[in-house]
Parts: sequence; structure tokens; C-alpha cells
Amino acid sequence: MHHPRIVTTIAELREALAASGSVGLVPTMGALHDGHLAHVARARELVDTVVVSIFVNPLQFGPNEDYLRYPRDLEADAAKLADADLIFAPEPAEMYPNGAIETRITAGRVGDTFEGRSRPGHFDGVLTVVAKLLNIVGPRVVTFGEKDAQQAFLVERMIRDLDIPTRVELIPIVREDDDLAMSSRNRYLSDRERVAARALSRALEAAESSADRGIDAVIAASQSVVMGEPLVELDYFAIVDPATFQPVDDGYRGPARAIIAARVGSTRLIDNTRLRLG
Repeated sequence: MHHPRIVTTIAELREALAASGSVGLVPTMGALHDGHLAHVARARELVDTVVVSIFVNPLQFGPNEDYLRYPRDLEADAAKLADADLIFAPEPAEMYPNGAIETRITAGRVGDTFEGRSRPGHFDGVLTVVAKLLNIVGPRVVTFGEKDAQQAFLVERMIRDLDIPTRVELIPIVREDDDLAMSSRNRYLSDRERVAARALSRALEAAESSADRGIDAVIAASQSVVMGEPLVELDYFAIVDPATFQPVDDGYRGPARAIIAARVGSTRLIDNTRLRLG
């Protein structure tokens, strides 16, 4: 069985990539599941050399978030990556040798909404580390998941705004058998919470089935699903314009994305789906 090479320094990675043909980057924070592996499989189809980065980025965690608790198991992750050529697994001191860096990329107004409202500074941390990874690896293609729709929107916009010569390949949401969107955080759910968490995907299904009746019907249908599940504490549910990631107006018609975030017990989950408002 093929085992990818693990490199831990920027210099070593650049040397390994010096004559590697086209490169694809799959940026991750480890704790890999089948959702991540779908990224690797897609990158394998598109490029000669697949790099998977595994880096729990301290810049994108708030002071009260689960940075230290976030699962880390490089050996287990590497065992799943037969389709990758290189694993880039730097320590924080390799990425940020002088501690937290002063130079940051700002996500702007969209970065302060939805996920950014409950996690201030989160997207600035994401964009800064993604920009660093793109500069280190120089990939032709980078994969991002549709599950993190706001993150994907902001990364695509940054790449466009800063003329970075990399294309984003969006990977559809991979779901568990019970329709829960795959996430490294699902492992924190108890059995009861796991059943309750299905309310997120059910709320999105309700949104899809009422989309032809307009935005008010969508919001009413979705909220009634969530309100029927006492273990789920809704953070936000919104319908956004895919071109701007701003909430759509009442009379909006056309393509949209329904996004949801909720806390189930102590675990925060997100999900979304594409819609066409009629």
C-alpha cells in the first residue's frame, strides 16, 4: 500500500515539489474522515501531485474555542491518505516562527457575519493561513468543501481579489447515513444529541421543498423543524445570495443558499444547501 511522504518544514516541502508537475492542495486540520477523502480523490483526478496539509491553525480559534481539544492524530490521518503524495504537517512554530503574525488578510464585512459573528476574527485567521499555504505550495488547484460555504466564498473571493494563480475546486457535502454532514466535531455528540442533530439537515430539506413558495415560506418551514427539537439551540438560519453571501431581499427570485448553524449540547454544527427561490 502506498504511503505518502510526511514533511514538516516549508523548505523540505518546496524541495519535494521542485519537479512535481501540476500540484493540488487539500488543506485540512486533520481528524480526517470520508469528507476529506473525497477532496483527495477529486484532487487525484485533476493533478500530478497531491499535497494534503494537516495543520490546526491557532489563528482561527477564538480564546474560548476548542483549539487544545481539537483532535490530533497524524499517524491515523496518514494511514487514510493512500491517494496523496505528500503530507505537509508543520508545527505552529514553523508557520509562525515569531508567534502570532501581525500581517493578516481581512475577510471584510462578510467575515463579520454568520460564522464570523459568533467567531470574531475567525475568517481573518482562515484567509491568512490559506494565503500562506497557497504561497508555500503553489498549487494549480486547491479544494474546499461546500459544507463550509462561507469559508469557500471568502477563499474564492480572496484568490480573485489578490490574483492568486490557483483555482478552487468545490467538493460537495459528504453526508453520514443519517444525513448529518460529515464533520470532525460529530464525534463529540452523544447518541441522543446525534439523533437531535438530524434537525439541521431536515430543516434544509424543508427549505428546499418550500423554495418555490418564496423566502417567508422557506424560513417558516425550516424554523418549525428546529423548534420541534429541544436539544438543538439555533444560532442562525439564513438565505443568502451565492454571489455576495448577503441575505436575500424578501422578493428575491433565483439561486440562493440556505445556511444553518446550531449548538447541539456543547457541539456547534453547520450545514447548508443550494436552493432556487421561485
